Amino acid sequence: MGNVADTIQKMGVVPVVVLHDANNAAPLAKALCDGGLPCAEVTFRTDAAQESIATMTREYPEMFVGAGTVLTVEQVDRAVGAGAKFIVSPGFDPEIVDYCLEKNIPVFPGCITPSEVAQAVKRGLKIVKFFPAEQFGGMATIKAIAAPYVGLKFMPTGGVNAKNLENYLACDEIVACGGSWMVKGDLIKAGKFDEITALTKEAVELVAKIRNK
Repeated sequence: MGNVADTIQKMGVVPVVVLHDANNAAPLAKALCDGGLPCAEVTFRTDAAQESIATMTREYPEMFVGAGTVLTVEQVDRAVGAGAKFIVSPGFDPEIVDYCLEKNIPVFPGCITPSEVAQAVKRGLKIVKFFPAEQFGGMATIKAIAAPYVGLKFMPTGGVNAKNLENYLACDEIVACGGSWMVKGDLIKAGKFDEITALTKEAVELVAKIRNK
């Protein structure tokens, strides 16, 4: 779990990807690598997720690929079998979290209340997802929840973009942010991978600028 957490923190931004066609997985992985952000959280919102993860990890082994929107333990098995290095769920599902911990699979469950955070801390988790971040109060809420849980880090996702990224990454409570602005569905569908590379480079430069302040 430590190595995965370190990698995510180093990235600063985790591209949250929705792929409807697994044929786009390889060119998207290349675009992210060329942009300097060899990382992706491929969401299990589509039937192409499992194959997309397998393609990315096979053709671009330098890619750090995880599975997002994981709602069942069966999806955990499929994702990890395809090569996913970590699991992200939108909410706190005890069955999924306990299953992942039992199998030593890094897992980042969604937590937006003190009660959910308490369940995560009780299980020894050091990082949780905060989703949907902007809709649930952003950094103001995260700081309030983090105060009694010293040492816990958050990965806000949902409404995070280039304009408000600094508001999150400038805070010690944030390990990284999940975002989709550089991998928008319309860009993927249109095959505009050069544009994705350019947006990814901008995101990498922005993270560096924020962290070097």
